[in-house]
Amino acid sequence: MSQTADRPAVIFESVSRRFGSVLAVRDASFTVAKGELVTLLGPSGCGKTTTLRLIAGLELPSAGRIEIAGRDVTALSASERDVAMVFQSYALFPHMSVFENVAYGLQMSGYKKNEVRERAENALATVGLVGFGPRLPAALSGGQQQRVAVARAVVLEPDVLLFDEPLSNLDARLRRSVRDEIRELQQRLGLTAVYVTHDQEEALAISDRVIVMRDGAIAQDGAPRDLYERPADRFVANFIGDANLVEAVI
Repeated sequence: MSQTADRPAVIFESVSRRFGSVLAVRDASFTVAKGELVTLLGPSGCGKTTTLRLIAGLELPSAGRIEIAGRDVTALSASERDVAMVFQSYALFPHMSVFENVAYGLQMSGYKKNEVRERAENALATVGLVGFGPRLPAALSGGQQQRVAVARAVVLEPDVLLFDEPLSNLDARLRRSVRDEIRELQQRLGLTAVYVTHDQEEALAISDRVIVMRDGAIAQDGAPRDLYERPADRFVANFIGDANLVEAVI
């Protein structure tokens, strides 16, 4: 990892992304500190996934500046950024074993065979999948597949780990369990993470900070308790949880 000690891991400065006449992200500015888990939360179409893709380099901004680990990456492609993403669909290679899936990124990066094996086995141990290396993804439960996807991302030791609605394919009970596992792993390893979800409970439970988005813009950025107790406006109050709204004239 190459993060500068005193600078945020991620800096967004007045970033916008336009698709034709649609402004998907508008003038977004925020930071993510090293070792922090920040969630982008909002309804469908609010710009949260586009913002995540801008961090990943899968989209390039129409305006503004993006910095990751002290380096200006605004114009850099995904392959030129030290980030890793856990996708909603897991995106595991079905014809490869669990071990091969986790080792793939290391092999493509030119690591030596013995280092690939050591790091892949350590990553599987980190997510509680010791002994699962020879299995195919089809032989795993949804929760186990999610752990493999996390191990494959963590093994690369990225500057920033990105989660694109990683629990949406799991049932409610398993979703809570895997959510807690992701949070425990992130805190234990000191990972810098940006997490996307539309689930308010999930965001409040897992995050150091939550950025609520609406119509491509940031509606509020703060700690979960602050958003719940001191919402910036009616939209945030309604979206974060049940609200008692009283009309008043001041």
